[in-house]
Amino acid sequence: MKLRRVTAASAAVLALAVAATACGSDDKDDSSSSSSGGGDKKITIGIKFDQPGIGQKTPDGYTGFDVDVATYVAKQLGYDEDQIQWKEAKSADRETMLQRGDVDFIAASYSINDERAAKVDFAGPYLLAHQDVLVRADDKDIKSPEDLNSKKLCSVAGSTSAQNVKDKLAPKAQLQQYQTYSQCLTGLQSGAIDALTTDDSILAGYASQASFKGKFKLGGFKMTNENYGIGVKKGSDLKAKIDTALEKMVSDKSWDKAVEANFGPAGYENEPAPKIGNVVK
Repeated sequence: MKLRRVTAASAAVLALAVAATACGSDDKDDSSSSSSGGGDKKITIGIKFDQPGIGQKTPDGYTGFDVDVATYVAKQLGYDEDQIQWKEAKSADRETMLQRGDVDFIAASYSINDERAAKVDFAGPYLLAHQDVLVRADDKDIKSPEDLNSKKLCSVAGSTSAQNVKDKLAPKAQLQQYQTYSQCLTGLQSGAIDALTTDDSILAGYASQASFKGKFKLGGFKMTNENYGIGVKKGSDLKAKIDTALEKMVSDKSWDKAVEANFGPAGYENEPAPKIGNVVK
């Protein structure tokens, strides 16, 4: 009797083990099938979370020109909107994020230059922006970069934009550095500062916010050329595919619609869509 009880128990354990193995095998097959079938595929895209009109995270989702461009590109690559995973790409982190594979590509007011191009590849450019200034809508004194002399000029701490103006165009400008562009805008609105400087596309995005509509205007000075590109990992075959998608976005007028939707309220006089591979120095 004792031998029979041990044998029965052993058989029960064996049966459970076989069942568990079978279940594990089924789970693995299901997972593999789901992945190979593409039902759960995702694409991870880096954008700015704090630049209205360019890339901004809001309670209702993500908005901005870069978001519209990235969404269009992702669709051309075979991904629906709900298959996109957005990831914040701060300026100082962009090359590292691409090199580590944290994202598939980055569209985040990412100006193409030689230093960056040595570390990552760029598709595009998809927008030619310029360094400019934002002033109050009723300002009649600042008509050229030289008029910034003796004026209070704001940009964010660590930015080269304001220093570029002070060094090359208006050496007597009173440089004010705040932590965020939003703080600069508040100062501009109150009169604490006279002008805010950075890329005109970024300035237009901020000025287009409902709370600031009609309060500011762009100088239109075009002090530098900023070619926005989509960054990918060095050697990635995504570069050619993204270039093709961008060309289609321009040809079917989706690019124009995205510019108007995101920058139009600020009266942004954008450059025509740049040709792929044409980086304007």
